[in-house]
Amino acid sequence: MMKLLGLLVFLLFFCGQATAQDLGKVFHNKTTAFAVYDLQKNSYQRYNEARCNERFSPFSTFKIPNSLIGLETSVVTNVDLTTTWDEKKYPRKNNFSSEWNRDHSLRSAFKHSVLWYYRELAKKIGPEKMSNYLTKINYGNHDISGGIDQFWLNSSLQISINEQITFLTALYKNQLPFSSNTVKNLKEIMLLEETADYKIYAKTGTGFLAENNVLCWLVGFVETKGNTYVFATNLSDSKIVPPKARVELTKQALKELGVLSK
Repeated sequence: MMKLLGLLVFLLFFCGQATAQDLGKVFHNKTTAFAVYDLQKNSYQRYNEARCNERFSPFSTFKIPNSLIGLETSVVTNVDLTTTWDEKKYPRKNNFSSEWNRDHSLRSAFKHSVLWYYRELAKKIGPEKMSNYLTKINYGNHDISGGIDQFWLNSSLQISINEQITFLTALYKNQLPFSSNTVKNLKEIMLLEETADYKIYAKTGTGFLAENNVLCWLVGFVETKGNTYVFATNLSDSKIVPPKARVELTKQALKELGVLSK
């Protein structure tokens, strides 16, 4: 009798857990892919597996490795050190957000995804060091031939969801050629949301692949009380899906999979 009761509890628990294939109700009719990696169990769950293996431009998710390389090479010596905005070089009419129209530090530029700041950062790092680091960390196809200040913007550099997960997992495990201090600083500026139950570290990325075809990314990791999960979401739509909406979609997927509590 006790064995039967135990079996029933087991079945009720596991039958109640959604799998990645059940996430269509979260992502609806959008062309979406999602993957999450459980560090403790060393296991993956993927929604839309074919798209998870397809490479796309990283857009502003590249600000993660760009920041790491900038810090490691001492191009950036302090996350709060300010760089002056050159309005003649980067006129306000060309800036996606009004938040870009001012001086920025690495911290504020990461938070507001300031393109001009990261274009200047990439130029200061230079093509040789940038290329070497992207090869060392095995980031996507490593290709910076599209130009040192734009190769990540629907250009030569391409990366898949699976490769984003691999990169972020290696970063979290301190398996990349970056000092512990560099990683610590990156995590500090990457923290997106903190509650009593979890911390989410993430970066969005957005850009046009073609007319009426916008690619929207959210990549990062979530620390819970007992585990860490690395995740990546990307979706295509006819218009930009706001960052907050992407965060909520991803959180809902994580809740469905039992990573976050509902």
